[in-house]
Amino acid sequence: MRPDLRHVTTWLFDLDDTLYPAESGLMAEVVRRMTQYVMQVTGLPYDEAFRLQKTYLAEHGITLRGLMLNHGVDPNAFAAVFHDISLDILAHDPDLVAAIEALPGRRLIFTNADHHHAERVLERLGLTHLFDDVFHIGTFDYTPKPDPAAFARMCAEHAMAPAEVAFFEDSERNLKPAAELGMTTVLVGAHAQASTAPFVHFRTERLTPFLRAARLRPGS
Repeated sequence: MRPDLRHVTTWLFDLDDTLYPAESGLMAEVVRRMTQYVMQVTGLPYDEAFRLQKTYLAEHGITLRGLMLNHGVDPNAFAAVFHDISLDILAHDPDLVAAIEALPGRRLIFTNADHHHAERVLERLGLTHLFDDVFHIGTFDYTPKPDPAAFARMCAEHAMAPAEVAFFEDSERNLKPAAELGMTTVLVGAHAQASTAPFVHFRTERLTPFLRAARLRPGS
């Protein structure tokens, strides 16, 4: 059945591993650099730094938050670690560009990454011109998804009516607060079909086919 999204006026997208496939491997390089940064800050060997990085991710939504709270890390210094990361492995997908361009209403990015990384990725994918704004981690004072406070601030700043929002994410837990607000949630990625979470309304392995199949507002 075609997903019925005729009620949607605001299209909200996560960035990494959502607008491009996780199989690209970009996030693996991000995690490698992140772990090396944890090693530098803590003096731990790689394996222990990796475990600590995952612990902070689970406890705080992003590793950076744990580093800020427990080690006094400057978020700008942390973000700079990723600013020269190669994006050559990301492919420009004209079908995705066309599918997003066809969506009626506002299109926004909601990411736990910083603005520099978001801008680079969107430019590489050829999507910059299609989005009205990027709500990045610095926008909400480094309080990341899935913290409900981040969602509340985003909705307030963009005057969103949650019942008219569709939110696309590769992280299941980030969809829970969105669903509780009344948003329509779409889990994206190879793992999506295995999800049984009641707050996930739609599941798709690939973003482009889902968007192209969706029923949109009449006249769009």
